[in-house]
Amino acid sequence: MAEETGPSQGQGDPTGAGVEGAHEAVEFRSDVTVELVRSTARDADVLFAARVSTKGEQSLEDVEGDAERSKGLINYLMRSRHGSPFEHNSMTFYVQAPIFVFRELMRHRMASYNEESGRYRELRPVFYVPGPDRKLVQEGKPGHYQFVPGSPDQHKLVEEETRQVCAEAYAAYQRMLDSGIAREVARIVLPVTIYSSAYVTVNARSLMNFLSLRIGSEESTFPSYPQREIEMVAEKMEAAWARLMPISHAAFERNGRVGP
Repeated sequence: MAEETGPSQGQGDPTGAGVEGAHEAVEFRSDVTVELVRSTARDADVLFAARVSTKGEQSLEDVEGDAERSKGLINYLMRSRHGSPFEHNSMTFYVQAPIFVFRELMRHRMASYNEESGRYRELRPVFYVPGPDRKLVQEGKPGHYQFVPGSPDQHKLVEEETRQVCAEAYAAYQRMLDSGIAREVARIVLPVTIYSSAYVTVNARSLMNFLSLRIGSEESTFPSYPQREIEMVAEKMEAAWARLMPISHAAFERNGRVGP
């Protein structure tokens, strides 16, 4: 969901709908973008990589192998956690998400990243605000807690404060740029709710490890409780991978969503 705000309202507007002097209307979103832009990923890739250990050069015959006839092998590899055969493939995603989401994504060190730079381009006024279905209240102690829906007043407070702070921050950013301040300096006033974009290139094995930690699933052998916004990215990546490598994905689910 994307929502554009009008530039006509004043700086004191609590919705952050517009700030006097801003060059471009501030936009608020509550979603993320994940697009598969390139891939060399098939279930057959797992087969030749695995069979080289027993067939040597004869494994070349399996490069175009019928993965449907080898579901058992793929499931065995997943169940036994023989992970390296799942590395011989590649998926490149284009991701748009708030900067605080990229901080969580990149800490996995499971992919190659190239992100847009606030030093070299003027950052667009696009900010994240939680949607109405975002759970806001944490109950319980660290390690033993759950999130529950907030009240209407809490949702209103989060939305209004986020809009106002982001709009005011971007106006300050624009004022510094207009005065000749370098982009790498002016950006320091921007909050981590601002959207960034990056290309993320990953193989299936690394992706499975990421998914096992960043998607909450009752089917998981080791349940995880990720922040909702990084889970939104992970869900879209998993959907794309499942289309590319359905047999491997089914084996991942069948074996407790544990990365090999």
